[in-house]
Amino acid sequence: MKKSFATVAVLATLATTAMAEVPQAVKARQGQFNIMALNLGILGGMAKGQVEYNAEAAQAAADSLVAVSMIHQTALWPEGTDADSIEGTRALPAIWANIDDVVAKWGAFGEAAKAMQAAAGQGQEQIGPNMGAIGGSCKGCHDTYRAPK
Repeated sequence: MKKSFATVAVLATLATTAMAEVPQAVKARQGQFNIMALNLGILGGMAKGQVEYNAEAAQAAADSLVAVSMIHQTALWPEGTDADSIEGTRALPAIWANIDDVVAKWGAFGEAAKAMQAAAGQGQEQIGPNMGAIGGSCKGCHDTYRAPK
């Protein structure tokens, strides 16, 4: 029994150490992007007619986008959390050289999310144009700030 407990304790310590390699700020920013992707997927599916339009679901997705847009970004982007410095992120060092641009684009995303929030529950035809605005709010983000897989 003592050996089993000791083995479990060692494995738990190793697992905790492995998880600690990715800083909490990176996990948080990746989490916000996952929430965005989920909700944009719901809205995009409705806009394309791949998913039946549902006003409540569309409104909830848009509300979630606005909520995510309100997350204060400064704490999520500490120096040294780029792909060249740590594993577990695709954030390029260019982010920190252009952090004002990143914050401005986040603000533009927030404005586009609010426009989607106002329109999403009004009908399927309202979603598409607002999806374009959300996509346009971060024009060039992937190429400039995210390393390919």
